[in-house]
Amino acid sequence: MKTLEPLEIPDCFYPTSPTLIPPTTPTPSHSLYLSNLDDQSFHRFAIKYIYAYRKSVDIERLKLSLGQVLVEYYPLAGRLRRACSSHYEDKDDDDDDDDQKNQKLEVDCNGEGAVFAEAFADFSVDEFVQASSKPNRSWRKLLYRVEGANSFLETPPLVVQVTKLRDGGMILCTGISHCLCDGIGTAQFLQAWAGFARGETDSPIRPFHSRCMLKPSMQPKTTTSSHPVFVKAAPEKRCDPQSALDISKYLQSQPLAPACVTFSRSQILRLKRRCRVQSTGFEVLAAHTWRCWAKSLDLSPAKLLFSVNVRRRLNPELPPGYYGNGYVLGCAEAPANADLNDLVASIQRAKSALTDDYVRSAVDLLEDKSARTDLSSCLVISQWSKLGLEELDVGEGKPLWMGPLTSDIYCLFVPVMGDLNGARVLVSLPQHSVAKFECYMREFLEMKPE
Repeated sequence: MKTLEPLEIPDCFYPTSPTLIPPTTPTPSHSLYLSNLDDQSFHRFAIKYIYAYRKSVDIERLKLSLGQVLVEYYPLAGRLRRACSSHYEDKDDDDDDDDQKNQKLEVDCNGEGAVFAEAFADFSVDEFVQASSKPNRSWRKLLYRVEGANSFLETPPLVVQVTKLRDGGMILCTGISHCLCDGIGTAQFLQAWAGFARGETDSPIRPFHSRCMLKPSMQPKTTTSSHPVFVKAAPEKRCDPQSALDISKYLQSQPLAPACVTFSRSQILRLKRRCRVQSTGFEVLAAHTWRCWAKSLDLSPAKLLFSVNVRRRLNPELPPGYYGNGYVLGCAEAPANADLNDLVASIQRAKSALTDDYVRSAVDLLEDKSARTDLSSCLVISQWSKLGLEELDVGEGKPLWMGPLTSDIYCLFVPVMGDLNGARVLVSLPQHSVAKFECYMREFLEMKPE
């Protein structure tokens, strides 16, 4: 099958100025505490989705329904800000920059509103879908960049752009602050919005906004010995130049290109049959991806971080609809000569370690704002393929396609349209490693490139 050239998105035309959509009725006005899982530095970015639809939806209906859903999801209509705390008052001047990055955040629930932009672009939905196997930088034009917002904190927690296309199709892009919710939370919010857009009058799941169940202990532990996910950051001026290669920094210093391989349900089942260890589809695909990623970079598969929902692992469990980050990263480690079975077993051990005690000690550890996720020698995988994101019907049917707006060094398992148990594996790599990664991913299954 011939590979299509990436579609270069033309500049969008904005017929009207972007507007703020506040909740349709008054909402609580207060400061919302964010847990240490919410506001860690690893989460200070927006989760950005892009959806392609065959038919456009009435703009006024989308605006009205957004205002309606924001009544329940009112923190998304607020603004992030630094929390006032005496803990940060006695810092040396030399630490001002680090202080700004590390300070505790909260949400000012002021009902200011989400940013909503309406645009037109001169291409068809079929042109987009046919060339959408991998994101490209021009897609960023499809999500409005808020004027005057020069930092993460200055950007509203929710930004939406609806772009109508020349053939009557529609592109919907959303940017949702990761400090307010995780992937489960984004899916919960988007499905609630879609329900209102279709004329429903209530959300299927009521959001639970309080983070009190994830507050740190009165005397937080300070050791990181049992938490290989985290490292205590040292000022750059004290970094050891002879330290081991920082893979994350190396990758970010290279010209990157997206790599993408699609696995159908049957191919994942075939991969499971090749593994002697009984495993889930995620475990075996994560192990296979980890192995191929490391091999394409001429590395050993030293460490893998992967997201795990802990809502039901806690005692007591987090309440239904908990609307914050309810996941932690599992950390799998493997020796240099590890095979697929070893990697699957390592992932399973890492999942088993995520007990109530582990999660609560991680919350305590993150009270020290110099503790952060150690990305120096690992691949990070996040699963989007089991959240129902591909089912988002905002009034004119389900999307033809959905995915991330951008590709990054973090690996995503993205939904496959029409295949509930399939997954698209998407990750950015140095340009010279992309073909090797895709070849290794297919080679193991004796697959031929499309």
